[in-house]
Amino acid sequence: MRCAPALIRYTAGMLSYQHIYHAGNLADVHKHSLLAWMLEYLTRKDKPLSYIETHAGRALYDLGADEALKTGEAAAGIAVARNWFAKDHPYARVLARVEDEDGAKAYPGSPLIASHLLRPTDHIHLAELHPQEHSALALAMSPTGAKIHLRDGFETAFALCPPTPRRGLLLIDPSYEIKTDYVDIFRHIAKLHRAWNVGIIALWYPILTNGAHLDMLNALTTQHKGALRHEVRFPPARPGHGMVGSGMFVLNPPYGLSDEAQRLAARYAKLR
Repeated sequence: MRCAPALIRYTAGMLSYQHIYHAGNLADVHKHSLLAWMLEYLTRKDKPLSYIETHAGRALYDLGADEALKTGEAAAGIAVARNWFAKDHPYARVLARVEDEDGAKAYPGSPLIASHLLRPTDHIHLAELHPQEHSALALAMSPTGAKIHLRDGFETAFALCPPTPRRGLLLIDPSYEIKTDYVDIFRHIAKLHRAWNVGIIALWYPILTNGAHLDMLNALTTQHKGALRHEVRFPPARPGHGMVGSGMFVLNPPYGLSDEAQRLAARYAKLR
């Protein structure tokens, strides 16, 4: 049994974002369920694939930790949404397996979801820049054989793309603490798509009351007209909280992803 690492604070001068406060929230449900569906779709073919993450985090979270309980986001998220998914849905299967292995309060981040759905012939590359979170990620992923990179996520993706094998998926899931992310991501995705034009490139982004995400999305939808843009809305986690929804922008979306996204959207619509 693994133990979800305790909260680790960054050293002075580094970013302070800690996903433990938000793990298992309604945005995670949106992002992780669609990711799980895409990964299972890719593994239907008996060909190896590459999975790359630019902002991996620590991979395993304790929803019973004080930080998770303080915000109550998991209680309003996966605790409510768990019954949205049939037992054979890939997201539900991973949740059940992680709870069985790591306890009822354990919640998998996207690296752990990928490791449970991919095969020994597939290649997993996970980038995490912060040393403490990198250490926690390496601990959680140590049984999986994933390659863990202590490096900027976009630098890692640029170095790997196009990867071998060429089939696969790249997940971009930054904290958006750095405000220039909204400007830089458009350019980064354009560069990555040129290098790996057959790869599925999936970007998660928050829906914000201040509209900070809108210029980025307008640029992306103009440049990548065949991409899937899917958004869900939900009540703010607490009064005054600026995130009121979750979005996924997917280049080269797998066949059937749009239908899966619409099924999920119907669930979110009942929350409002």
